[in-house]
Amino acid sequence: MTPKVAIIGGGAAGFFLAITLKERCPQAEITIFEKSQRVLAKVAISGGGRCNCTNSFEGVNDLSEVYPRGHRLLKRLFKSFGPRDAFEWFEHHGIRLVTQDDHCVFPASQDAQTIINCFLTEARRHQVHIMTEHRIESLSQLDDFDYIAVTTGGMSRSGFLTDMPIIQPVPSLFTFAIDDAKLHDLMGTVVTQAVASIPGTKLKGEGPLLITHWGMSGPCILKLSSHAARLLADNDYHMPLAVNWINSNDTAALNELQRIMVQYPQKQIITIRPFDLPTRLWNYLIQKVLGERAQNRWENLNRKEINRLSNVLCNDTYQIAGRAAFKDEFVTCGGVDLSVVFPQTLECKTHPRLYFAGEVLDIDGITGGFNFQAAWTTAYTVSQAIANDIESNNK
Repeated sequence: MTPKVAIIGGGAAGFFLAITLKERCPQAEITIFEKSQRVLAKVAISGGGRCNCTNSFEGVNDLSEVYPRGHRLLKRLFKSFGPRDAFEWFEHHGIRLVTQDDHCVFPASQDAQTIINCFLTEARRHQVHIMTEHRIESLSQLDDFDYIAVTTGGMSRSGFLTDMPIIQPVPSLFTFAIDDAKLHDLMGTVVTQAVASIPGTKLKGEGPLLITHWGMSGPCILKLSSHAARLLADNDYHMPLAVNWINSNDTAALNELQRIMVQYPQKQIITIRPFDLPTRLWNYLIQKVLGERAQNRWENLNRKEINRLSNVLCNDTYQIAGRAAFKDEFVTCGGVDLSVVFPQTLECKTHPRLYFAGEVLDIDGITGGFNFQAAWTTAYTVSQAIANDIESNNK
């Protein structure tokens, strides 16, 4: 008897699951149900249209650094299908990949359509049925199927999940709105190595920080938004924000400022930028600290002003006044509670032969290809679990 598999959700995890299952069990009849008109729509816009499909994980010492939620489960699952396996899978299927200096992995074509075309080609070759504009409201609609895999992505509160323990999904990758018109005037300014944090917590993000016409963005802010997603949601996205513009400490800042005072006493403060800060940012910071005295020479600074300049370099403060989406890419934290699935197979403990993969689970990562890697890993885990069950039943 031909095993029938239903996959609810026509995104990255759904297609990867279908293809890897077919490669293992060609006899399986697989149908992907997608509620919208298009499949793989999120892949098309990911990575600015280039699809940051994974990461080399070089320099990642603990998965909790890049997966605020789900890192323990992924550490286990990576032993069966990790970043290197994903890299090899795509290259084996004709997609040449390149690893950037920041360890992000993209198709060499720099075009997300390359990934989409691969998935669609493989799905056709394996005769995977694709049903678009087909909403599943109840699992009873799929009584004819032997196995069901849910890959509906984040923010999913579909009817068939109402009896599942769901951790309320909230946005996880977003930029910060900040009500500061003078800061907005610095739009386009980038600080290559900054640290942003939530005062009173251990939550922080490091890396390039981009000042925008609404506030702050860039990898530094996106990482922080991921780690602090739940806390920020609980506070309606209005919280204090601390920024270390130089990714260093007060002592280093003070030493640098004192060195400049000794070496350039006759120079105007505005003309000598410590730590090679962008000109417009340095002007903004000294105006913020010194006001009219920002036009003075270095030799005219007193000890109190030097300390205040040192403090603004290492612990500048703002107020987050809301959030904004990151380039139409929506990642969420929350979803199906990991306690209700078997960690080896991701099968639901209360509903046999019901599986979950991808962002529908309470797993999410920071920006940089980590969320796609979680999708490939969890989808592969489910495909192999179903394949193992099919093979055991055929013995």
